[in-house]
Amino acid sequence: MESKKQYAIVTGASSGIGFQYARVLAEKGYPLIMVSNEDAIVEKAEQVREEFAVEAIPLVRDLGTPDAAKELHGYCRSQGWPVEVLVNNAGVYHDRDFLDDSEAFNELILHLHMTTPAMLTYYFGQDMVKQGKGYILNMSSITSEIAVQRLATYSATKAFLKNFSRSTHVELYHKGVYVTAVRPGAVNTGLYNIRQWATKIGLVLGYITTPERLARRGVRALFRGRAQVTPGVWNHILLFLVALLPTCALRLIRRWKIF
Repeated sequence: MESKKQYAIVTGASSGIGFQYARVLAEKGYPLIMVSNEDAIVEKAEQVREEFAVEAIPLVRDLGTPDAAKELHGYCRSQGWPVEVLVNNAGVYHDRDFLDDSEAFNELILHLHMTTPAMLTYYFGQDMVKQGKGYILNMSSITSEIAVQRLATYSATKAFLKNFSRSTHVELYHKGVYVTAVRPGAVNTGLYNIRQWATKIGLVLGYITTPERLARRGVRALFRGRAQVTPGVWNHILLFLVALLPTCALRLIRRWKIF
């Protein structure tokens, strides 16, 4: 009897890094469930189908709500789509003081970066353990080690994903399920509002990476069973230097408006 095909699900798959994760997994032959809150996901799924000749199912979902993970998991089960790969990529970003952001945004980022990926891991992870095989990739960030101004919720939620991934990696590794945290620095997605000339210099020097390159590094680390990956030597240098800064220095940076 032929075994049932296993799907890969990618959240935030309508653009940027998420779309590239979908392409890399499609290249490996996985049928895809591509999730986004944007209607553009329908066109992106069609693009993947045409390029790689794999099934690509677009789902328009708002993952920034408390019950989003349970609803998505239940829908996939009702459709008979067993999931072998879960990529928790959906996210938002604001370079703004915590109190200056809206209540709606702060609730959104907390749900989107913590509640939803944790509960998707909970639901799909149980299925993977029963199958005896699975892969879960969580998008963290080097800001998980950098608690600085204007990134209070972003860096804190990325720290949650880093620590959550490490714990579940240890818990699930010997059950055949690999969990990996990917911690990039700057990525050329337009998310960070970096000027074009600065982006070009960053790409040449290597402290800014492309979504395509990052997605390949992340998927490679996932399938090799690594607990986490921080791509790029510049990111390791940055983390070392930032670790040397005392809080008083950060206050001076704030006061003098250096950053």
